[in-house]
Amino acid sequence: MTHPQQTAVVTGVSTGIGRAIAKTLIDNGWRVFGSVRKENDAKAAQDALGDQFSPLLFDVTDPDAIASAAQSVRADLNGQALNGLVNNAGIAVGGPLRYLPPEELKQQFDVNIFGVLHVTQAFLPLLGADHTMKGPRGKIVNMSSVAGKMASPIMGPYSMSKHALEAFTVSLRRELLMHGIDVVAVGPGAIQTPIWDKADDIDAENYKGTEYYDILVGMRKKMQEFGAEGLPPEAVGNLAYDILNGTKQKTRYAILKDKFANWTLPQFLPSRLVDKFVADRFGFPSKVE
Repeated sequence: MTHPQQTAVVTGVSTGIGRAIAKTLIDNGWRVFGSVRKENDAKAAQDALGDQFSPLLFDVTDPDAIASAAQSVRADLNGQALNGLVNNAGIAVGGPLRYLPPEELKQQFDVNIFGVLHVTQAFLPLLGADHTMKGPRGKIVNMSSVAGKMASPIMGPYSMSKHALEAFTVSLRRELLMHGIDVVAVGPGAIQTPIWDKADDIDAENYKGTEYYDILVGMRKKMQEFGAEGLPPEAVGNLAYDILNGTKQKTRYAILKDKFANWTLPQFLPSRLVDKFVADRFGFPSKVE
């Protein structure tokens, strides 16, 4: 008896982690429906990933476009349940919270939280919340970050959104027990992706004249260095595949270089001590005793 080909929807496949996840799944025999925002990105992804990739053209902030894409995937599945949904699309907004324009924080949450909600609600029926779908229930992988547990200065908006995503993941997993749909968070540290090159998008000139200006200028270079020294995106692709394939059973995974020093140890140290380490690392003066 032949089994239906396994299928997944992955958001944000134009570059980086999303592209690596899509490629890993396809290399292992899956069919991937991947979201991009632009026609040119759809063609580039199709050319790179081959005929087992089907582009979905939508922005995660556009519920109507997402709903249309979900209907298209439903038609392609022909009654079979979707095996996986990877909520990967996201942006990183930075700036000192004392001066941050509220609309920038709203944009951060519109993409990283409301976007995940829109996509999840649209595809949940295909994962098996609609019990007429045939086959095993699917899994959801939410791409969080180390920042989802440990907040950094200047990157407060991004950290806030990833903290919210962690809570979303836990609540959703418990709500979906009745449907047999699992929900897992993956929290990467520095990964070699283009998101680090966008550090220059944090316009230090907007904060000129504030006490954070010189720190912002220095941090942009440091962030690009962090990215260059990070893990390759294929490492996250392999982890996502293992989760969706059922060989990884935990509810959350951290994946980063020097995991003990950068992840495990800070969980056990006093918060005030970690504050000082972080301040030193990012060049922040500290007057708190």
